[in-house]
Amino acid sequence: MKQVLVYVEGQTEETFVRDVLAPHLFTTCSIFVIPTLARTKRTKSGQTFKGGIVSYGQVKKDLRNLLNTPNVALVTTMIDYYGLPDDFPGISTLPTGTLSERVRALQDAFAMDIGSQRFLPFLVLHEFEALVLTEPEHLADVLPQYKAKLADLQRDINGLPPEEINDGDTTHPAARIRQYFPGYQKRLHGPLLVQKIGIETIRDKCPHFHDWLTRLESLCTQQE
Repeated sequence: MKQVLVYVEGQTEETFVRDVLAPHLFTTCSIFVIPTLARTKRTKSGQTFKGGIVSYGQVKKDLRNLLNTPNVALVTTMIDYYGLPDDFPGISTLPTGTLSERVRALQDAFAMDIGSQRFLPFLVLHEFEALVLTEPEHLADVLPQYKAKLADLQRDINGLPPEEINDGDTTHPAARIRQYFPGYQKRLHGPLLVQKIGIETIRDKCPHFHDWLTRLESLCTQQE
């Protein structure tokens, strides 16, 4: 059985990988997927703090360690495009072009810097909550006290594809959700909502996510 490690930036993504992505890939491909939470710092006493991307240097160190794990077919990532640190590869030379061209340029620079054929970078456009906005009506099911605001949120989104809901300070996906559903808690509600929506619906509406999932599924047909 092939083993894939997914380096995630927070506990929300960790839960998504464990409860949604891993069961999907195990059922369809018999691929064993394990999330690994980003490490932020280690104290002199040896205590380790996890969650959040603080610097690219720590990301690179963590990924190099994961790639040295025995019997791992692939190491991939689930990191938000929104809020990447300034030292991230490709940030300083980001091309002007379509959103897809910009994120692919960043992923290519990321892959080149890590330098392993067993590494598959994935940056979520623009952040995890884009997946929640694939079907925003489920927010009203989970947070019914704000149901009257659902139409306002949908009007605000104005038909934009989820992955194109952008990186503005007040218009990124999480900001829009919190504006109309202020009780939304990322770690509590995010994975629950995505589970309700379902991975097939998400891949239908999020082409960048679909490409990543397809690359992971391609491991099914590759020889050990």
